[in-house]
Amino acid sequence: MVGFFARKLGILLIVFGALPFAAQAQEPSAQEIVQNCDYKNPGTDQRSKLTITLIDKDGNERKNVYLRLWKDYGGKEQVADKMVLFTEYPPDARGSGFMRWAFTAEADKNADQWIYLPVLRKTRRVAIRDPGDSFLGSDLTYADISGRSVDQDEHKILKTETKDGAEQYVIESTPKESAPLYSKRVSWFTKGDWNSCHKTQVQYYDTKGLLLKKQSLTWQQVGDAWLWKRVEVENVQTKHRSVFEVDDAEVNVGLDDEIFTERTLKTGYKR
Repeated sequence: MVGFFARKLGILLIVFGALPFAAQAQEPSAQEIVQNCDYKNPGTDQRSKLTITLIDKDGNERKNVYLRLWKDYGGKEQVADKMVLFTEYPPDARGSGFMRWAFTAEADKNADQWIYLPVLRKTRRVAIRDPGDSFLGSDLTYADISGRSVDQDEHKILKTETKDGAEQYVIESTPKESAPLYSKRVSWFTKGDWNSCHKTQVQYYDTKGLLLKKQSLTWQQVGDAWLWKRVEVENVQTKHRSVFEVDDAEVNVGLDDEIFTERTLKTGYKR
């Protein structure tokens, strides 16, 4: 009987002794972390106030405030999402509008864009010559705001570290294409369950492998949707900075498709 219990005890010790190693074996891959922590639920549509502040190397600021309307199209007819911005500040630009239709990776085409200038009373289509062009004069490019699918990069966990009081994964993402905009991106993701984990920081490296810009992100949850709260981007080579702030955010408000048309861009949005 003593031998029986001894054998049982030995088995239990082996099983429980192996648990730490089993837990280590279950550590998520870099691909899984990016898939679950970078691609958060944005809701079906959003209505918010977007403030973009541009700060040059001498500290001079230029601020623009927009009513932002956004809707997810989920790849229908190869459209990823649509967005309209109506300028509220500065006063001399009030009433102007910007509309963008972004397409899926499968469509293999740049976004369609339009601007409306009340002074000219005319809507004009704006072509994107290069996805690396600045978005509204900021330090984010059109490619940055369009995002990338998780399969467009090779992802590798560099390390884990404690940052801002939270343990975070540091992941390097290297583009698979032959002529990428960046040689790599290094991102920080909070550790935790898939519902709460999120990206807190990104470093972008130019095609020579030199650090180009840094981005820090704070988030807000509206229902079960995730939205930016404040995002700051600094180009370390030019010392120019951009700050994005999202306020008065509403999610799943039922925005009509008619909002995302040239007609509404010209006439304005009425709730």
